[in-house]
Amino acid sequence: MKIGKNALMVLEKRYLIKDENGEPTEGVEQLFRRVADTIAAADAAYDPAADTQALADRFYQLMTDLEFLPNSPTLMNAGRDLGQLSACFVLPVGDSMEEIFDAVKQAALIHKSGGGTGFSFSRLRQQGSAVRTTGGVASGPISFMKVFNMATEAVKQGGTRRGANMGILRIDHPDILQFIDCKKDNHEINNFNISVGITEAFMEAVEAGKDYDLIDPKTKTAVGALSAREVYDKIVDAAWRNGEPGIIFLDRLNRDNVVPSQGEIESTNPCGEQPLLPYESCNLGSINLANMLRQGANGWELDYHRLETVVRDAVHFLDNVIDVNKYPLEIIGETTRATRKIGLGVMGYADALLRMGLPYGSEKAIALAQEVMGFITKAGREASRELAKTRGAFPLFAESIYKDQEPLRNATITTIAPTGTLSIIAGCSSGVEPVFAYVYIRNVMDGTEMMEVNPVLEEALKARDLYTPELMRKIAAQGTLAHIPEIPEDLRQVFVSAHDIRPEDHVRTQAAFQRHTDNAVSKTVNFQNSATREDVSQVYMLAYREGCKGVTIYRDGSRFGQVLNVGKVKKEGETPEKAEETIPPLPVLPFGEIVPRPRPTVTYGSTEKMKIGCGSLYVTVNYDENGICEVFTSTGKGGGCPSQSEATARLVSIALRSGIKAEELLDQLQGIRCPSTVRQAGMKCTSCPDAIAKVVRRVDKLRRSMPAGQVPAAPEPPAAPVPTETRFAKFCPECGAPLEHEGGCVSCRSCGYSKCN
Repeated sequence: MKIGKNALMVLEKRYLIKDENGEPTEGVEQLFRRVADTIAAADAAYDPAADTQALADRFYQLMTDLEFLPNSPTLMNAGRDLGQLSACFVLPVGDSMEEIFDAVKQAALIHKSGGGTGFSFSRLRQQGSAVRTTGGVASGPISFMKVFNMATEAVKQGGTRRGANMGILRIDHPDILQFIDCKKDNHEINNFNISVGITEAFMEAVEAGKDYDLIDPKTKTAVGALSAREVYDKIVDAAWRNGEPGIIFLDRLNRDNVVPSQGEIESTNPCGEQPLLPYESCNLGSINLANMLRQGANGWELDYHRLETVVRDAVHFLDNVIDVNKYPLEIIGETTRATRKIGLGVMGYADALLRMGLPYGSEKAIALAQEVMGFITKAGREASRELAKTRGAFPLFAESIYKDQEPLRNATITTIAPTGTLSIIAGCSSGVEPVFAYVYIRNVMDGTEMMEVNPVLEEALKARDLYTPELMRKIAAQGTLAHIPEIPEDLRQVFVSAHDIRPEDHVRTQAAFQRHTDNAVSKTVNFQNSATREDVSQVYMLAYREGCKGVTIYRDGSRFGQVLNVGKVKKEGETPEKAEETIPPLPVLPFGEIVPRPRPTVTYGSTEKMKIGCGSLYVTVNYDENGICEVFTSTGKGGGCPSQSEATARLVSIALRSGIKAEELLDQLQGIRCPSTVRQAGMKCTSCPDAIAKVVRRVDKLRRSMPAGQVPAAPEPPAAPVPTETRFAKFCPECGAPLEHEGGCVSCRSCGYSKCN
């Protein structure tokens, strides 16, 4: 198998079957064999004489050659008792208390099974409107979004995926201004991605500088009007502040609604790439374009014959998924089987460009995007027609927009999803995103350095005898090749990272793929921190004019203010470089008026996994030359008490920066007991506070064992100013590595964590 070390780590951590002690009971080959056998078995329902073993072998080869991978729930759950293989679902939210809480219950069951959910809250009456049955007034969509958010937080999934949600509100809903600002506080409604459902009429009003009507969702009558331009600017301002809301072009979703007789499409899955009718599910998979290349006379080129074969097998695979899937609700199974929608997409696009010597966003790269996606969609439909000849068309075909054409097995064929974790397994770039970083350096507590280099870059540098560990550290420190003179100009032009690319080229790439994709394209337009609101506005308008079905942006450092330490670890015998910024001493104040020292600009530390009574607790401890300065916690898949452990960590952080001795503080925490640990024999930790104390004590002991004032060396000064994107990022809550904003999602390339995985 071609599985790399990082991929193996992710598979072991998140995908392999484990026993009650968390130890894997299957290997990687067994995982892929389990999935292949389960999916291939569906053929027997159509042909009792089908050679399912030969098909299973073909599916196994397809996955282990890393040419195609299905979505994470299929890899995790195929052949297991849970058997839930869909990535996400859309649930309706009706305008009654019964319907609302039915949706809450259904969402909880889906999250328990490992799926994500999308909702439109546009049917709910506006805040303050009359409720005739009680004589009261409605609390509005935002208040109920908070209920859904709390329910998501409360679900202890016990599986391997977290719940994630998409919340959409129509632009003409009377509460739209509240919705736009509902995530102004990053701690509010944090289990949701949110997007404004925008209509063509609204965008026309924006361009014309006119007002537009607000529509009562109950009566469908106008109840007011707003300036379209002012509302549009408000959306832009909110997205500029922290990346949300995104925008979804509702009319375009419904223009491509295959079965309009079943109602309007109101929502998408959490990452926005799969528009779905209520109670439909998305069953996704991705082809690795980096493995669809061959050496031609003029260098690397796409092997379309090979690609066609993979497309055909992938469509067969995904159609079988629909049959063997164990849906969390029967109505979801019925609705999904009625249209049999699948979403075949791609990953490794950026890596393919690198091998072909095409800069991301260039005219040739964009032309290739259209060409390859057009080919996949055409080949995928042909494969679906072939399946329909023996299995029949999807049940609602006669009501579909394709009813006068040759029967199709599947109502939709193609979708481009984010592939954060899947791309780690495949060892390629994510989805249709550019490469976020070419070199990752991870440090462990004993000072060991682990370096991961993009394989295409490594190959190119070695071919020119330029590869050195020192150069890789320099790339890691700067986050880009753009300002490193040791690297030849022709390589710097091709090996561009996400923030080297103009935002408009992000959009043009998305639009190129969208023109030949049945569903939608999940992609994030990355901005540098210095980007203006006008820059964001221009991208939103360009996405509208280029035919995108939605767009998500992220301005670097806008959501979080934590600092990313991307530099080198210290070498043996090396002395630390003097910090650029001197930490001022704490002021001498009367008793009871202690002020903690400011958080330093750069910190160093590690993350340790601790076993607690209800699962795992990940404790991150950061320090500088003055001592430990901050502690973070994250609960693992099993749950725990995230708010209490976070509160403990915050108080520990501020106490340590206030000069309280670590020993005095830790003595108060260590030994605190929790009922969940008391009930389990052999537990090394008695509670979350006890686990925090143990980790902080170990880090403090390690730090004190270093020579006075010694910390890992700061990054080498760059040859040019370090772009902002390399200095600001949110740390992964599980391993402490930087998170990447791409594909409408948030993911960690170090451990495989993502917002919904």
